[in-house]
Amino acid sequence: MKVESIVLGSIGTNCYIVINEETKECFAVDMAECPQEYVNYIKNNGLEMKALFLTHGHFDHIMGIDDFLKAFPVPVYAGEDELPVIEDDRLNVSCMYGPKYAFHGAQPVRDGQVIECAGIEVDVLHTPGHTVGGCCYYLPKEHRLFSGDTLFCASIGRTDLPTGSSSQLVRSVQEKIMTLPDDTKIYPGHMEETSVQFEKEHNPFI
Repeated sequence: MKVESIVLGSIGTNCYIVINEETKECFAVDMAECPQEYVNYIKNNGLEMKALFLTHGHFDHIMGIDDFLKAFPVPVYAGEDELPVIEDDRLNVSCMYGPKYAFHGAQPVRDGQVIECAGIEVDVLHTPGHTVGGCCYYLPKEHRLFSGDTLFCASIGRTDLPTGSSSQLVRSVQEKIMTLPDDTKIYPGHMEETSVQFEKEHNPFI
């Protein structure tokens, strides 16, 4: 398995492509925007896109969905409690930062759900706090986690936007992420990669 990170959008969102190198199937995590270069990368490498997983509904993680689906008509997954955020430009704060945007049509996923996508097992972890229905996606066989804006390297996500809760966020990190194996590699929504072990040793918020 291979993970490609592409920084997209107005505030530098890490958008990931998770590739099954044996089958050439792949799935995406978050979609800040979908430039033609992104589409070309998928097609020129002979990859077959299978799904888009959303960690949460803030504008900088969803603004590229429409263009993405034009190129790749695949399911879009998001936490069941996050659908109201994705569908409301006030809650996803796109109205505060530029053009209003909302997406309708995401398929809800719930805490503990296991999805097999591109031949890879994806475990859904409901991690509220940054938003009410935010999720992390854990690949148990590979010890990889896509944390969105729940957890950053030596930091955690902001909680001052609609549906945020600092107490929930800290609890989510402690109970859902810090209980994963120490060697779990973490791919956050912004900035550099980290690991469970590093966060246990260096994150002042947990």
